[in-house]
Amino acid sequence: MKSLLDKLGQNPQRSLTIFLYGLCLFVVGLAFVYLGYYQHHLWQLPGIAFIGCGCLVSIWGYLGIFANRLAGLFNRNKKRARIGKNTKF
Repeated sequence: MKSLLDKLGQNPQRSLTIFLYGLCLFVVGLAFVYLGYYQHHLWQLPGIAFIGCGCLVSIWGYLGIFANRLAGLFNRNKKRARIGKNTKF
């Protein structure tokens, strides 16, 4: 589990970029669906495809961001536990 978190979260800037690409694809898909509402209905088909791809890409990017934050949380708790063992009251 820890190795998967480290692998996914090793580059949070890249994960944010992937997330933003997915968000852009999602917005383009919404624009096609909107265009299909007022123009010909076949414009909505590529819009749905773009929305689906955008969701998948955004999920992949968000998983990387989340994994980075979760790995940082686990590492912070390990440091606190190590410090707690060494202190005497």
